[in-house]
Amino acid sequence: MLSLPLPIPTKNTLIPLRPKHSCSRSTRAQTHPFSPLPSPKPLKPLEPTTVARVALREHVQEEEEEERRDRSALAGVSPEGEPLPSELQDDLMPKHVAVIMDGNGRWARQRGLPASAGHNAGARSLRELVELCGHWGIRVLTVFAFSYDNWIRPKVEVDFLMTLFEREIKSQLDIFLREGIRISVIGDSSKLPESLQKLISDAEEATKANSRLQLIVAVSYSGKYDIIQACRSIASKVKDGALELEDISESLIEQELETNCTEFPYPDLLIRTSGEQRVSNFLLWQLAYTEFFFARELWPDFGKSEFVEALISFQQRQRRYGARL
Repeated sequence: MLSLPLPIPTKNTLIPLRPKHSCSRSTRAQTHPFSPLPSPKPLKPLEPTTVARVALREHVQEEEEEERRDRSALAGVSPEGEPLPSELQDDLMPKHVAVIMDGNGRWARQRGLPASAGHNAGARSLRELVELCGHWGIRVLTVFAFSYDNWIRPKVEVDFLMTLFEREIKSQLDIFLREGIRISVIGDSSKLPESLQKLISDAEEATKANSRLQLIVAVSYSGKYDIIQACRSIASKVKDGALELEDISESLIEQELETNCTEFPYPDLLIRTSGEQRVSNFLLWQLAYTEFFFARELWPDFGKSEFVEALISFQQRQRRYGARL
């Protein structure tokens, strides 16, 4: 049974459902005009389960509205491109932004909703971020969608996430093709459902010629394992005589990492939501000189204004790469 912790947070809460006007009023005789009016009965507070049902109904309505907007976009009536905000400088925009999308579960729990509702809301935030990156000239967006460590989560949640990945790829593929977005998926795909593996392969093939924005989705990904598999590949080549020990360099390791699928493998900016301040086994090699921004908002609440705040912070920094300016 759904439940909602009280009190409900005032920030970013769902709008309470307005009471419906009943069409069938009581037909009992009215109180005699000279009779004393009955004392009004105190209203009973909403039970937690009732509040949760209201929140869930509002959430479903939001999802339906989002689906209508997606259908409009597919029909070619999407809103005009989002202009670069005046606070940002075009020549200082990062080429590669990476995001640890954290807080879906907490967002759902705060509203008495199941974890699946948080993941659905998080998917909407990702769609908005992809659109903004495409309009603002960012070349690569890498998102941490599912860690290799997340396989230990409850099976029902993992199964839902696999289904959500499939649904999002299917629903967004036509938009990616029209908007020039290339999708790439990194991580250990061997543990993914076969249907999802095939869908990923087909989507990567269909969008490989697109160049406006590359969306890299890390699924079943481990930064540690990324480095291990690169070392194994290089060691195998040395063993076979294809490489000499002296040939091993940073650039060679870079070529063996899973981010070799992009022209810009090193993120300029990493954003992590939900207030947590760690990298959680994400792009460990690639983040060597990355600027970090930790947002307080949970991922479903992260939108345009929060993204602009992160970009402003990035543009105010001096990137020295070890040099003294």
